[in-house]
Amino acid sequence: MVDPQVLTQGSWDVITPEIAGWTYVSFEVRTFGAGETLEIPADGSERALVNLRGDLVVTVAGQEHRIGGRDSVFDGLGHTLYVPRDEALSITASEGAELAIASAPATEVHEVVHVAPDDLPLVARGAGNASRQVSTPMPPDFAADRLHVVEVYTPGGNWSSYPPHKHEHDVEGEAQLEEVYYYRTRDPENGWALQRVYSPERDFDLDVPVRDGDICLIPWGYHTTVAAHGQDLYYLNVLAGPAPARTLQASEDPALAPARTAWEGMDVDVRVPFVPRRPGQSLAD
Repeated sequence: MVDPQVLTQGSWDVITPEIAGWTYVSFEVRTFGAGETLEIPADGSERALVNLRGDLVVTVAGQEHRIGGRDSVFDGLGHTLYVPRDEALSITASEGAELAIASAPATEVHEVVHVAPDDLPLVARGAGNASRQVSTPMPPDFAADRLHVVEVYTPGGNWSSYPPHKHEHDVEGEAQLEEVYYYRTRDPENGWALQRVYSPERDFDLDVPVRDGDICLIPWGYHTTVAAHGQDLYYLNVLAGPAPARTLQASEDPALAPARTAWEGMDVDVRVPFVPRRPGQSLAD
């Protein structure tokens, strides 16, 4: 298995297990031209489709699902369409629409599920400058085989995925999961964040700036992210692995895990949550 790595926008197209050096997660972001249709044949993989921008219509099992509605990931929460293995699908979209497509090999067959923004709560996690907004359209109790999907929104200057944690071994309290971080910034031209992935046992430390459209592949190691001051950050997490039960259990870096206890006496950053469920909707709705 290869080391964790960051691939910059323009240097990657489709992430496959062969490219990533792992077994389960595939990922791509598709931008549609005018009148373009994408046909995906049925195979042994389950898929999660997350709209990033524009309007999309997905036809699967004879039903149409509209999963568009936001002009950027900061306008509102995303629609996520889960498509089980052995189902073909057809996607049409408005010009310039962007769609994230994640997949993983599956053995179980489940139902097609459309998770709409109104199905998701506005969740603040952490406290102080480790406050962030988390949306989990495909959590551990979701009826899927391997795929998990999480959207995270971090206001500028704040830490996210903190305390640093890892999904490396199938042991008590931790599950082995391959993980993708796909980043978008509110200011695509100037926005950036810092991603750290490290492993004391492997003598490995990756500390690198990430920008709009970059992707980080994390097969192992503790990881955490911080948004630059004034630069709001979004990232889409996709995870899958060999664990026999669906779980996102992780082991936190024992040197930094005590930071979590300090949150009990701290307020959540007043900026969080800052992305509504739907464009134009009040956060109080």
